[in-house]
Amino acid sequence: MNAELGLYAVPAFAVLMALEWLDARRDGRTGFARRDTAANWGIYVLGLVTKPVQQYLLPFSAVVAAAALTPWQLPADRWWVWVLGLVVTDFCYYWAHRADHRIRLLWTAHSVHHSSTYFNLSTAIRLPWLNPLASLPRSLAWVPAALLGFPVWMIFLLISLGLLYQFPIHTQRVRKLWRPIEFVFNTPAHHRVHHGSNAPYLDRNYGGVFIVWDRMFGSFAAESEPIRYGLTHDIATDNPVKVNYHEFAALVGDVRAARTWRGRLGYVFGPPGWREPEIEPVRETASA
Repeated sequence: MNAELGLYAVPAFAVLMALEWLDARRDGRTGFARRDTAANWGIYVLGLVTKPVQQYLLPFSAVVAAAALTPWQLPADRWWVWVLGLVVTDFCYYWAHRADHRIRLLWTAHSVHHSSTYFNLSTAIRLPWLNPLASLPRSLAWVPAALLGFPVWMIFLLISLGLLYQFPIHTQRVRKLWRPIEFVFNTPAHHRVHHGSNAPYLDRNYGGVFIVWDRMFGSFAAESEPIRYGLTHDIATDNPVKVNYHEFAALVGDVRAARTWRGRLGYVFGPPGWREPEIEPVRETASA
């Protein structure tokens, strides 16, 4: 999310979180923890503070480079360009988000967002920070939008607006919306599924604004049973620094312990949970 836009949104985030908490407390429901919420805010603030550092460490942008190469540019003063841009950038987001879950290097960043065992509006701001090794390859997902001629500033703005759209869907307070909306758009019901760590929900519902991409590409799942939030293995910490770098540290440890280059590459570019195959000992044959 754009750093300035993220900073300006803080008051609205705080008010909506307070309303959600009051509504849940009125009904006597759980789903909140002080330490978890404090960790989410700590992670978010650290992200805002370190954003300029990451931009300094990673000045290259694949989207900017692709836009410089394309021979045409779509007019930003036409309404249809904005509508088409929203669809295209969200389509790119779907594949970036899917890669977040299927490539371990990208998962080292995205797992931060999934590591809370609670699901409420504060979970939405639990976003990774200062992980340029994951940020650079992920940005490649929006290169097609630049090559199609969408202005770079429009692409970045639409990405930020798409992330803002996802803030209010991080809640258990809204059950189901009107069926046509549920069919086309990402909703709280769909996104609860995405944050589930039990078997029916793993690696499902990657869509940002639109859920139709998941319906089209076989990654959709409906909410059908109680959801267990968090990772498949709880990291058991609310320390913002440990939360942010827990999976990256685990990746480094796996690479160091790998016995072959296949293992090292597998731990970096394979899916989360991939393990290096055991090397069977060579059996000596009896001499004649």
